[in-house]
Amino acid sequence: MSGFGGFLGKAKDFLGLSGGGETTIGKHTALSIRKGKGTAVKDFHWLDKNIPCQEACPASTDIPSYLAAIHDGEYDKAYRINLRDNVFPAVLGRVCSRPCESACRHGWDGLGEPVSICFSKRSAADFKKQDLVIMEPWFDSSGKSIAIVGAGPAGLAAARDLALFGHTVTIYEKHNKPGGMMNQGIPAFRLPRNIIEREIEQITALGVEIVCNADVGNTLPLTELAEKNDAVILAAGTLDPNMLDLPGKELEGIRHGLDFLLEVNETHTAKVGERVIVIGGGFTAMDCARTARRLGATTVQLDEELHGKALPGSILRIPKEQVNVWYRRSVDEMPVTPGELDELENEHIPLECMVSPKAYIGKDGHVTAMQFIRTEMGEPDETGRRKPIEVAGSEFEIEVDTVLLATSQFPDTSWLGEIPDAAKEKLFKAGDFADHASSLIEAIAHAKTCARSVDTFLMGSERLSDHVTVEDIKKTGRKRDMDLIEQQEMPTAPLTHRDLPTEVEQGYCDKRSSSEAQRCYRCHYKFEIDQNKCILCDVCIKARARPECILQLKELHYDDDGRVVSWDIAETTSDINLIWINQEECIRCNACLEVCPAYAITLQKVSLATAPI
Repeated sequence: MSGFGGFLGKAKDFLGLSGGGETTIGKHTALSIRKGKGTAVKDFHWLDKNIPCQEACPASTDIPSYLAAIHDGEYDKAYRINLRDNVFPAVLGRVCSRPCESACRHGWDGLGEPVSICFSKRSAADFKKQDLVIMEPWFDSSGKSIAIVGAGPAGLAAARDLALFGHTVTIYEKHNKPGGMMNQGIPAFRLPRNIIEREIEQITALGVEIVCNADVGNTLPLTELAEKNDAVILAAGTLDPNMLDLPGKELEGIRHGLDFLLEVNETHTAKVGERVIVIGGGFTAMDCARTARRLGATTVQLDEELHGKALPGSILRIPKEQVNVWYRRSVDEMPVTPGELDELENEHIPLECMVSPKAYIGKDGHVTAMQFIRTEMGEPDETGRRKPIEVAGSEFEIEVDTVLLATSQFPDTSWLGEIPDAAKEKLFKAGDFADHASSLIEAIAHAKTCARSVDTFLMGSERLSDHVTVEDIKKTGRKRDMDLIEQQEMPTAPLTHRDLPTEVEQGYCDKRSSSEAQRCYRCHYKFEIDQNKCILCDVCIKARARPECILQLKELHYDDDGRVVSWDIAETTSDINLIWINQEECIRCNACLEVCPAYAITLQKVSLATAPI
């Protein structure tokens, strides 16, 4: 045999096909099913590998689908997709930690900047027409009742899903309003309070009751809640501050950042000195510094002569009325979004990295200075982060009269008391109270998992299942030139208008929302070569957008679950047994589909779905 006929015959022998015959799902297909519902390991594996943004999102939000809806101007649809998966679309569209964006395929080497997924999510909330969006319950009333301690993100998210399961839910909140850290910790200039209230109202509209000023463990015994309910979820957050065990820790003028933010968020003011330093490198540190700035602690950049060059034992004479952020690791290790660092710079708040606090220094019972030591980055620790190592002899001091510690916090369990064995089996933990301090989206995701566990406990079996949905699609709606659209900038309030209540990020306009959303590659689309139809020509190879998105192979290798683990490249023309789309490298540009002379390339949409069993 020679030419196309030889290639075709060789390919069919390799695939185990008889001449011209059709197959259902063969060895070299990406999924276990041609279309419909799939639950095989390789089906979920495809989602994890091919939709990196969704895999990175703790709540498994269907990001490509809602970005496509935004591009099409279907904001209500986009909002509902978000609401289903992450409970607080408008909130997360402002303050999410954005793990999806660092995973976005568009941000991979050589492909440009990632899609602004978070800002786009906000657009769905900003432009939807429906005021309150109430989800339909999955099941009828169960007759079961559940108490939740804490009306923060985790408690509210768990309550929402348990209400959808058909249970009666009451949340007990220690403070005078629900929201937890959304209200108590995040400043209004990042998250307007009416946004929080509206999305909480969508939860109470399902029948969830919220009882505020309820001090569980003190005026309201936990055992009483356990006796009156079929289950109790502890979602009390992390309110026990890490105050740093340093010499001089008893001095006045030292306080934890969350305590400071709570006071400002509830009273709209707080006392700060003329020289404020914030210790830490996370979102709380950014919020503390920017809040202190708005309370009158103006900033002046450190002199170039002194910045980062302090001599051992010297004192940096920082001008009065200044706030600075001090962090013991490098900028690369800061657990914040790039936008937060940009706004820190925009608001003229200096950041000093590679410095670690050593001691507080005081006079007459009040802190007047702080000793630091320079650090350098060492090897990664058990968490995978590089560990800061002190540089011997590099100690120095700075003058200060207010220290705000953004140095993490832990769950406070003192209120639990002695729990009888009869009550223990009814108790569950959700969010930060279970996993220690985490991001908002991680707390929500954990709470959703907790809600499913509670439902299984109450009803005796799982009532929801996850599966992969595969459907045929005629076109993706994408054009190659969409890849060249630059990342859209977020409009912000001018510096002269930045006070405590004014939101800094102003949101995309409709046109900018559409432009940003169309940058998405729509990774939930699957391009695959039907090996029954492929004539082993090289037209798709010549048209490919990435060097390894389509490969001429001698052989593919699989694990026991049918997942591709490696392949052998065909070194010569006679070695080619199949042409294969390497879907992890595919940017969904349609080029191969458009040029294939044999119409051998299929197009399908693959999605993660959760539904009643």
